[in-house]
This record gives sequence, structure tokens and C-alpha cells, in this order.
Amino acid sequence: MAKQQHSAGWGASQKRWLLAFLVMLSVSTLIAFFIRAAFDSCDRNLDVVGKRVPLGSPIGTSPSPLTFMKSKLVLLVSHELSLSGGPLLLMELAFLLRSVGTEVCWVTIQRPVHSDEVTYSLENKMLDRGVQVLSEKGQASTNIALKADLIVLNTAVAGKWMELDSTLKENVPHLLPKVLWWIHEMRGHYFKLDYVKHLPAVAGAMIDSHVTAEYWKNRTRERLGIKMPETFVVHLGNSKELMEVAEDTVAKRVLREHVRESLGVRSEDLLFAIINSVSRGKGQDLFLRSFYESVKLVQEKKLQLPKMHAVVVGSDMTAHTKFESELRNFVKMKKIEDRVHFVNKTLTVAPYLAAIDVLVQNSQARGECFGRITTEAMAFQLPVLGTAAGGTTEIVVNGTTGLLHPVGKEGVTPLAKNIVKLATHVERRLTMGKRGYERVKERFLEHHMANRVSGVLKAVLQKSKSHSDA
Repeated sequence: MAKQQHSAGWGASQKRWLLAFLVMLSVSTLIAFFIRAAFDSCDRNLDVVGKRVPLGSPIGTSPSPLTFMKSKLVLLVSHELSLSGGPLLLMELAFLLRSVGTEVCWVTIQRPVHSDEVTYSLENKMLDRGVQVLSEKGQASTNIALKADLIVLNTAVAGKWMELDSTLKENVPHLLPKVLWWIHEMRGHYFKLDYVKHLPAVAGAMIDSHVTAEYWKNRTRERLGIKMPETFVVHLGNSKELMEVAEDTVAKRVLREHVRESLGVRSEDLLFAIINSVSRGKGQDLFLRSFYESVKLVQEKKLQLPKMHAVVVGSDMTAHTKFESELRNFVKMKKIEDRVHFVNKTLTVAPYLAAIDVLVQNSQARGECFGRITTEAMAFQLPVLGTAAGGTTEIVVNGTTGLLHPVGKEGVTPLAKNIVKLATHVERRLTMGKRGYERVKERFLEHHMANRVSGVLKAVLQKSKSHSDA
């Protein structure tokens, strides 16, 4: 059986200062591989309905571009509160707004009847930062919705919130002109009129990549016969806390040593990792097939290389999924248990980025809407082997910061060959990593996020004001 590594295995052996260091990581750093949302277009400006909004200066060297949101009331509506991308991105927005004095309220549509550990922890993080957590329906949330300057619906299914309460339902025409709908999904089953019937009437939609925005534009028109509202494309960015770790040579070296020791991987070995929640759509099965094929290629060509390993971060055997079992059975059948390591879902992504040599982003079908683990890996000067689909194509420069391969079974052999390419060409691997880091510094930092979001919020608030003045 492949090795099963648990985040608890870190505990006793770690030095006190390392633990203290990890505690300093923010929500966005600690849960980065689950989320995964600064924002950018093809050049250094943001397209906002034909207008160009300059990026401005980095946060810390000038006032936050979001200061105009001070004292405004914003209601954030999430379909759920979990360790998945959408909710955690919305939490990041909440904290950015709170940092400039915005009054922020939060509603979770599918809140569990009995609060679980994750819900309790995340709600307390928000309360500690001054975010008010409200019930999904009732007079309090209705009053806030009516008074709010801005409402952000997060994910495609969040529009159903307006149908939960009779008073809210009656006031939908008054709410829609101040709604910004933040969409992260690429899957076809979200294109149901029941979910997005109010989409044409909102003030704007915010989507994480150009390819996703184009997909939504075409799909809503062709399948549902509705028109998208004014749409803003916003690439996601890395937190300041993650960048601090990525740029700290000593911290990275210590993290690398500890992770590799816990995995049983030598310092000179090559480690290829896929960091996503385990599911068929994330392509862990095809990655393992490619990895096995790459090992065979190395053996057939009698290449003199350090031992190659694969690590799958995001495992969850407690779920007892058929797919998880398939992965482990494949590893056992191919007799590569000594090379493949499964790591449970963990709150800390930085240690694994510090420990590996190459990130594999193998999301299938239409790919990731964005996939922020990609930009986070590039911050650690790692080359990326990614599928030529979705937001990955807007992050990875093929041949420069990484190598792209097709989705599906057609991509198994190309990915295997790319694994061997990076394993055999050390200088190319290191050069790609450095160029990826430079690209992150140019496009995917928190201050880009703040500037891009500010441009979107200004446009949406202005449209809302024009509607109320009419």
C-alpha cells in the first residue's frame, strides 16, 4: 500500500520556532491548495467595459485602493462555508474590506444544523476580524440586505439565497441593481435557469479567467437564452504571507527538510506533486498513470537520475470514495508504493511547495477556472506541468514557466515525457522556476488583487447609484 502521511505527523518532531513561524501564516496561505483566488489581464491594466484601470502602487507603499469602501455596508453571501475555493476566496475579500473599515456581514446559505469543526473555526476567524455572521434568512439578514451598499453573491448557486425568505423574495427587484455575482464554476451542471435566472439583472459579474468568462457568455446565451451582465475578469493572486515564506530561503530550507523526512524522501530525490482535493476532475488518476509511464521511460533509456517520487496532497480516506481506492490500487498494482505518497487534506500548503521540485496541475475537462495553487507554486520558483485548459493557460507560459499537455487520456504520455524532460534537464527546470517567480511578481500579488477589485467595486457601486437616482 502506498504510504499514508498525516498532517499530525509533523507535530512532535518540529522545532518550536518552525511551529511559531507556521502559525503566522494567514487564512489564504494556510488553506491555499483548497482555494485557490491578484487580478490581471494580458497587460498591466484591467479591462473594465472598454475603460483601462491602472494597477497603481503596491499595498504598503501607498494607501489601499479600497479606502473608498470605508464605512460602506457590504453583504457577502456564500453557498457554503467550507475548505473549498469559493468560500475561502470570499473570506479573503471580507478581510481586505475590513482592513479599510468596511462594515462586512456574512451569510451562509447551506449552513449545517449542527456546527462542525470547520464551520466553527472559519466563523470564528471572521468574527475575530470584525465580520458579522448572520443567519441565512430572517429579519436581521433581510434588513442588512436592504440597507447594504453592495451585495456579493459567491458562486453560481448563491442566487437561490434570494428565494429563501419571503421578504427577500418580494424585494428582489430592489436588491439586484446592487449585486455583484462572483462566479468560479466551469462545470455544465451549473447552467440551470433555476440557479442563474437573476443573472442578467445584476450590476455585474466577476469571473476568475477570460476563458471562463467566455464560456459563461456563450453557454448562458445558447443553453438558457439569457444574456450575461457586464462582466469583469479578475485573475487571483497570492497573499503577502505566502510570498513572505516563498522568499525566505532559510524557512524554505527547513520546511523542505521536514516534509521530505516525513515522506521518507531523500534531499537529492526528485519530487513531483499534485495539490488538489482528490477527485476525478482534478486528474490524480491520470497523473499517476503518467508518473508510472515516466518511471518506465527512465528505466528503458537507462537514464542516470535521482529517484523520482510523486506526492498526492489532498487525500481523504475517511470519505471511502471509490476514486480514492482506485488510486491506491493502481499504485499497488504497479508496485510503485515506494515512490508514491498520499498526504491527507491539510491546512498548510507552503511546506509542500517548499519541499517539491515540480507542481503538476492536471485538472481535466475545461480545466480550472483559475487554479491559484499554480501561482503559489510559481512563487516558490517551481515549474508547472499543467493541462492546456481553463485558467492554467492564462497563468503558465508554455515552454517558459512550465509545460502544458492535453486533457484526458491523450495527455498521459505527453505529461510523462514532460516529467522526464524536467527530471533530466536541471537547468531548464530551475530557469522555468525563476521565470515563473518573475511572472508572479509582475501579475499575481495581493496588491494587484486590491487594485483590480477596487476597479470592479467602483464600477458596480456607480451603476447601483445611477439606478437608484433614476
